[in-house]
Amino acid sequence: MFQAFSVITTHKTSSVKFCVKTTMEGREEDVKVGANKYSERQPLGTSAQTDKDYKEPPPAPLFEPGELTSWSFYRAGIAEFIATFLFLYVTVLTVMGVSNAPNKCASVGIQGIAWAFGGMIFALVYCTAGISGGHINPAVTFGLFLARKLSLTRALFYIVMQCLGAICGAGVIKGFEGSSRFELNGGGANVVNPGYTKGDGLGAEIVGTFILVYTVFSATDAKRSARDSHVPILAPLPIGFAVFLVHLATIPITGTGINPARSLGAAIIYNKGHAWDDHWIFWVGPFIGAALAAAYHQIVIRAIPFKSTSYIAVSK
Repeated sequence: MFQAFSVITTHKTSSVKFCVKTTMEGREEDVKVGANKYSERQPLGTSAQTDKDYKEPPPAPLFEPGELTSWSFYRAGIAEFIATFLFLYVTVLTVMGVSNAPNKCASVGIQGIAWAFGGMIFALVYCTAGISGGHINPAVTFGLFLARKLSLTRALFYIVMQCLGAICGAGVIKGFEGSSRFELNGGGANVVNPGYTKGDGLGAEIVGTFILVYTVFSATDAKRSARDSHVPILAPLPIGFAVFLVHLATIPITGTGINPARSLGAAIIYNKGHAWDDHWIFWVGPFIGAALAAAYHQIVIRAIPFKSTSYIAVSK
């Protein structure tokens, strides 16, 4: 009986010490130990700070003269060119194959096209992320520029190289397919399909690009990388999967652009009237969607403007 009382006393003493320790160490210990038992005590959102937190990096300057004399700057642009070239080559060639098939059962169909786009983004982001960031899309570059993740000079250079890569990729496809067959199948150019209005197409491009760029921000968030070591490794997977899902949803509406370089490359090589009639949609829509995703991530998800204000107030 005395032994039992000692065990209980020891247990209670340990509990008291544990509670005192938890109270003294505050929210951090609460998250580590008591989060599963007492979910209402777990800090949420920006309050859930851990010892893996990091300092917010300063925004990139608009113009960095030193970049223009750095080999890494041009190497990144070349990586964007090659990646976009390969992206157009595989994806538009897949579209050509589906268009050439006598019926849907004789080809990979819409699902195959979506897998081609999503799979190539997954592979190319994985290959080029360490060199250029693996944008492969002017809308992604534009969104990251608005969030001040890269300079204006680098953003413009990336967009030019992406467009050139897309044009070359579509040109190689035309060489393989031949002019007559290439033009018969529409050159893989993006247009608003019959039965949909230009407003429908614009809305689909805005929402589709928002999903993509929002996923890019979330998958590459440096704050999440600082806390969860697996995030950088898995980053290409959700980005590619987002592209796949968006294509499933919007191929019937616009053929799915969400990438102005992809739309421009196919339109220039195809170069027929109806491809240019709706072409503005595949620039305006993705850029609006990217801007909205950047604003949402920076203001709502990360609350960076409010953090800056709070820091200034505390400093004063």
